[in-house]
Amino acid sequence: MSKKTNPDELLIGLVSISDRASGGVYEDKGIPALQDWFGAALTSPWRMETRLIPDERAQIEKTLIELVDDIGCDLVLTTGGTGPSRRDVTPEATLAVATKEMPGFGEQMRQISLQFVPTAILSRQVAVIRETSDHAALIMNLPGQPKSIKETLEGVKDAEGKQLVPGIFAAVPYCIDLIGGPYVETNEAVCKAFRPKSAIRPAK
Repeated sequence: MSKKTNPDELLIGLVSISDRASGGVYEDKGIPALQDWFGAALTSPWRMETRLIPDERAQIEKTLIELVDDIGCDLVLTTGGTGPSRRDVTPEATLAVATKEMPGFGEQMRQISLQFVPTAILSRQVAVIRETSDHAALIMNLPGQPKSIKETLEGVKDAEGKQLVPGIFAAVPYCIDLIGGPYVETNEAVCKAFRPKSAIRPAK
């Protein structure tokens, strides 16, 4: 566990929530998929803190609070635990630690997933802001499957790479600007970050 020290570095918390993966029954695929995606998508400095935990609401809440309040993450992404089954409590835990809800992210995630499966409407993914006296972070619930994680972040593209449905990450860098985090830059071939013209910094 290492606290954030570089204000220009995006510190990302990655939390995989699964009883079976955390118990060693099978290998977690969510965190490796996110590591790979961020490695390709981000061109500005970043670092990550990872956690693999069971579907226990109290532990999810404690982990999210630790990553934001103690370690200083600017962005926290969870994977898993957002369906309708009794053990799926990730959205409840996320809302419990929130100071603001960001409903547009969950709406867009379901819009993207509906391009592929009608059961996307069963997903209860949420996104929130958690604020302390001197820090704030964006927390988002992502799907558990690597293919779905990539689609959710990047959106849907045609065979030529033209964007058909925008991914959620296009809005994340500007959101982090607005809550006082570092200036995040992306590889436009993977995901083009959108900012109003007044918020775009000149290239270094």
